[in-house]
Amino acid sequence: MPELSRFARQIALPEVGAAGQQRLAETHVLVVGAGGLGCPLLLYLACAGIGEITVMDTDRVERSNLHRQPLYTLGDIGARKVEAAGAALRQRAPELTLHLRPEALGAFNAVEAIAAADVVVDAADSFAVSYILSDACKAATKPLISASALGLSGYVGGYCGGGPCLRAVFPDLPEQAATCASAGVLGPLVGMIGAAQAQMVLQYVLGTAPSVLGQLMRFDMGALSPSAFRFDGAQAPEDGLRFVALTDPRALVVDLRDSAEAPEPVCPGARRVLPQDLVAASLPEGQPITLVCHSGLRAWRELPPRKRKMKTNSYHHNDLAKALTRA
Repeated sequence: MPELSRFARQIALPEVGAAGQQRLAETHVLVVGAGGLGCPLLLYLACAGIGEITVMDTDRVERSNLHRQPLYTLGDIGARKVEAAGAALRQRAPELTLHLRPEALGAFNAVEAIAAADVVVDAADSFAVSYILSDACKAATKPLISASALGLSGYVGGYCGGGPCLRAVFPDLPEQAATCASAGVLGPLVGMIGAAQAQMVLQYVLGTAPSVLGQLMRFDMGALSPSAFRFDGAQAPEDGLRFVALTDPRALVVDLRDSAEAPEPVCPGARRVLPQDLVAASLPEGQPITLVCHSGLRAWRELPPRKRKMKTNSYHHNDLAKALTRA
C-alpha cells in the first residue's frame, strides 16, 4: 500500500478513514473498455488507491479519440489502448497491480473474466457487452456498474451483486442504435459519466448508504438536467435475449450474416439464412435455435414476430469486436 499522505484528503472523510483506504487497496476491479468512459474511470480508480485493476479492450488509439479520452496523447496514436492506458496509470500509481488484456469480452470468456474481480465495470460502449456482463454478474452475484453515453446524454447504474440486473431496467435491446460517429458526443459528458462510475465503485467498496446497487443516474446535459431514481424492486423478465456461447450440441445454428459480411459461417454446420428469409426458411419446430449476427440486434429483431421455440439466441464471441459503439 502506498504512503497514506497521497490520500489524506479522502481519508479525512468519515466514509473513508484509514480502514476504508485499506479496503480500496485490497480491491480488484475489472474494467471492460478503455475509451471515453474508461479513461476517466480508470484515472480516478487508480488515483483513489484501488489496488488491482484488470483492463479489457481490443482497440487502438485513434486521433478521433483524443477529444474525449484524456489518458491518451498524440504520441499514443496507433498503440493498443490497454498498453497506453497502463503506461499512463503507472505514472500516477506505481504501486497499482495492472492486468492488461487486449481482448474482447464475450459470452465465451465472461465467467472467467469476472471470476477474480470484486467489482465489474462496463465501460465498453456495447449493448452486447452490457447484457453479457449483466448475465454473468447476476449468476456470480458480482456487482456491476454499467454506463452509456451518446450525444449530450447518458446514464450510469449499479446492478447485480444481489440487486436487480440490467435486464430489470432495460429488458430489451434497442430497435436501432446510433454511434458516436453518426450522432456525435461531447467529451465532458463521457468524462462526467465515467467519473460517476468511479464514484459508484468507490462507494460500493466503502459500503456507503444508500447502496449504489439499484441506483440509476441520468445526465441530460443538453437541458443541463441530471436526474436519478432507484429500482430496487425491479424484476427482470423471465424470457428475453440471452448472449451465450455456441455450446448446445442440439441447437441449429443460423448465421444471419451474408457472405460479404462473413465469408465463412460462424461454425461448421451453421445454416446461413438472411433475416428477411427466416419466415420462409422452414426451420425445424421444437429444436433449440441459435441466431448469430454481428451485434445481436438482428437476432433480437427476428424473435418477437416468430412463433418458434428459439430457446437459445446468441451473440457469438468471434463477432464481438466493436459491436454497437456508443462512446
